[in-house]
Amino acid sequence: MNNRLLPAVLALVVGLLAGFLLYPMFAGGDEAAPAVAASDDADPQAEAAPLPVVTSRSTLDLVRERGYVRCGVSQGLPGFSNPNDSGDWSGIDVDLCRAVAAAVFGDADKSRYTPLSAKERFTALQSGEIDVLTRNTTWSLTRDTALGLDFVGINYYDGQGFMVRKELGVKSVMELDGAVVCTNTGTTTELNVADFFRSNGLAYSIVAFEKSDEVVAAYDAGRCDAFTTDASGLYSERLKLADYNDHVVLPEIISKEPLGPAVRQGDDQWADIVRWSLFAMVEAEELGVTSKNAGDMRTTQNPAIRRLLGVEGAFGQNLGIPNDWAYKIITQVGNYGESFERGVGVNTPLGIPRGLNALWKDGGLQYSPPVR
Repeated sequence: MNNRLLPAVLALVVGLLAGFLLYPMFAGGDEAAPAVAASDDADPQAEAAPLPVVTSRSTLDLVRERGYVRCGVSQGLPGFSNPNDSGDWSGIDVDLCRAVAAAVFGDADKSRYTPLSAKERFTALQSGEIDVLTRNTTWSLTRDTALGLDFVGINYYDGQGFMVRKELGVKSVMELDGAVVCTNTGTTTELNVADFFRSNGLAYSIVAFEKSDEVVAAYDAGRCDAFTTDASGLYSERLKLADYNDHVVLPEIISKEPLGPAVRQGDDQWADIVRWSLFAMVEAEELGVTSKNAGDMRTTQNPAIRRLLGVEGAFGQNLGIPNDWAYKIITQVGNYGESFERGVGVNTPLGIPRGLNALWKDGGLQYSPPVR
């Protein structure tokens, strides 16, 4: 290096070092620099993606301290979750909530219900407003992986269908070209309609509402030609129409809609309790254990029944609940078949046959891993 440039270079280096060392003093010391504002072009989907609720306490601890289980249910869907004139809830989704309460407290009545629209349901679970979502909700990949939720079972195998007025003379969904279709917003239903009509080259327009009763009212008032939702929901909502005999559910099913309970991600123990509360009801039906004979069944020598009812083994300890958890569920709520027939079965106003919801040994899909 040229010796004449050396003093200048040294002076420059010293100046830079001094500026670096003195900058915090004049910039506010340890105060952090302001954050960079988010771009207006940021992906709204990414911004809206929910984060799992982080808590140092387990859901089971919180539920026990509170003294009851909080369940998110529909705003009134006969057969699944519906209040009577006295405000008492019933249906197969309600039975699942009662089963969880029976497992945890030994008392199925220690359960409370929060009516939620399709749009509200996931936020209520993410935020901790409810402990478990038992609200005719479809299990899908996105919901199971992107919302901070875990689905823990399927208590009703369903599929999307369509209902129309008999006076239209429509016998098939394929005759609905150009139809106006009513449905709920914020559900997989809208996506399924779009896929089905596009793939079959059919034109349509959709009228969507947040609340189920708004959809029913719009369809009943003639604002649309067809009403689409899960087939089970159509049977339920049909009962709310001015003259339900004037309407028919079309035979086609256009999607798979496995409906089941969901919990927040990150609490495996609570997920296990909800999962096995459902499985206990299914296993009980398979083993022939009912709400009426469960007490007598405790004296059987059948090892599978003895394990289920807590006579042998200590399976409740693995869940963090009493060993007679399943016995309490069955005696207070019933097995899966009892719940199904009481809520939506052929002898109810809905009149739904077991179909896919029969036990696996009877040609259906309901199946429980063994309690052992």
